[in-house]
Amino acid sequence: MSKFDQLKAKLRPGQTYRRVDLAQWSTAVDRHLKEALQAGVLTKLAGGLYYAPKQTAFGKAPPEDETLVSTFLKGGPFLLASPNAYNLLGVGTTQLHNKTVVYNHKRHGKFALGGRTYDFRMKRAFPKKLTAEFLMVDLVNNLDQLGESADDVLQRVKARLAASDRARVKKAAQSYGSERAKKFFARALAEIGAQDAG
Repeated sequence: MSKFDQLKAKLRPGQTYRRVDLAQWSTAVDRHLKEALQAGVLTKLAGGLYYAPKQTAFGKAPPEDETLVSTFLKGGPFLLASPNAYNLLGVGTTQLHNKTVVYNHKRHGKFALGGRTYDFRMKRAFPKKLTAEFLMVDLVNNLDQLGESADDVLQRVKARLAASDRARVKKAAQSYGSERAKKFFARALAEIGAQDAG
């Protein structure tokens, strides 16, 4: 078995690899990478980032976002989000966005990986998974990036708070909110509390 065949045997379809990952299995990694790319065993996603394509009935499948981002960041923690998720909150946002936001502790900026652009944002804190409360806070954090009227959206968020778990929203605002978002939620929750008491 040739050295290139030994390298091919280590690759798992659907997995992404950094050049340094492949170097542990090859003494001539650049030559073997070139051969793997020519043979279609690997696909180049970005500088130093490769994908072993997974074959499906419809052709070669792109890499999973989680796998790709994890390899790019050399591990977690990170949170994948999309502004499209705001539409599920029922606060009147209807825009469709063609971007994926990656909250993480390591990288910041827009990176093209495998033909898709990911918006990496360094945050000091973010949850392990998306929750309605986090999305509500994130919506207010990113209000200036939406196509809708900010005042209308804020009014609908305030109305939605009445039916939400206020303690969880308050905690999410304190943990993940910008100063503007913290002030908005503190004021809105106080108003709702006063209405309930009155």
